[in-house]
Amino acid sequence: MDLEKRLEAQMPEMKDMLEQLVNTDSNTYDKKGVDSIGNLLKDKFEELGMYVHIHREKEHGNNLEVKADRGSDPKILIVAHMDTVFPAGTAQERPFEIIDDKAYGPGVSDEKASHVSVLYALKALKESGSHAYKNVHVIFNSDEEIGSPTSKPLIKKAANNKHFSLVVESGRPGDAVVSQRKGVGRFDLEVEGKGAHAGVEPELGRSAINELSHKVIKLQDLNNYEEGLSVNVGLFNGGTSSNTVPPDADAKVDVRVKDKQQAKEVTKEISDIADQDIVEGTSTKIEGGMAQPPMEKTEETEKLLEVIRAAGKELGMSVKDESTGGASDAAYTADEGVPTVDGMGPLGEFSHSLTEEYVDLKTFPKRTALLARSIELLTNNRNKEQ
Repeated sequence: MDLEKRLEAQMPEMKDMLEQLVNTDSNTYDKKGVDSIGNLLKDKFEELGMYVHIHREKEHGNNLEVKADRGSDPKILIVAHMDTVFPAGTAQERPFEIIDDKAYGPGVSDEKASHVSVLYALKALKESGSHAYKNVHVIFNSDEEIGSPTSKPLIKKAANNKHFSLVVESGRPGDAVVSQRKGVGRFDLEVEGKGAHAGVEPELGRSAINELSHKVIKLQDLNNYEEGLSVNVGLFNGGTSSNTVPPDADAKVDVRVKDKQQAKEVTKEISDIADQDIVEGTSTKIEGGMAQPPMEKTEETEKLLEVIRAAGKELGMSVKDESTGGASDAAYTADEGVPTVDGMGPLGEFSHSLTEEYVDLKTFPKRTALLARSIELLTNNRNKEQ
């Protein structure tokens, strides 16, 4: 039985597992919920006969590491995250639901369907007699939605000596995967002025809001969408009352860059803007920086894509690749020099949406087969080279 037919036959149990995962809240800050997801995955992979190591965390959920056996040295890294953006109680308010051929629910595409896909891709390989499942090292992390503060070191360590990285954010329409992601910067600007009564002695004040407003205009002027650069002042706060010259103000800035050179340049420009005071008597403090590096498409990425396209062709798919402005853990494996392709999960759209996030169940077996066959081809090709 070929991989896709094998997976089609297992769709009822795959949907059951997906329903169980979606109906378990796992907001990043809900340690109990994330650990419930982790325990479920641990049980499933151990049933498959694989080794699971729990990396325990005090505040966030625990991170999982999965391999065929403890002493193995696999060369393919798969990264998937267990946390979602939805608060505890969401799953009860709008539980897993199937309408026509689409599954809905909190975190269904971002990315609980991918948990099922990874498990069943490896299961299909093992049951078909392929040893390629032994060449896979899986990290299930608990805090991707906030930049992976606890799991980033684990991911980077796991990337050491890996030949390939497959990250399973949801697949894109048109049989697409993701070959490029923008880097993400987060900057906080805090302006200190001098308060004064706006009616009695306004001339004694130094408006922090006035100063920050000048800086916001300069920051927004940095945008260059054609070159892939976006700078967004998303939050602006300041002042104490309408009749007081505002003594303080702060702004939070989101930055997206296409490559490391652009990241370096825009970081300097933002720093220069912070240093240039327009309103005499004010001062500005800047904190933050580039939080996630860009995932750049390289020659090695293209070689990896060629293998994935070959796997897709066998399944009747015409695999395309695209870039996106959203961030993921793929940035960390790419930054370690590992050829990385993202979007290897089942087809889904509208991540983080309160009502529209879905996974296309019609594509579930084929996208899972694509993951499995890609693993097999990458393993076979590497063995031939050696």
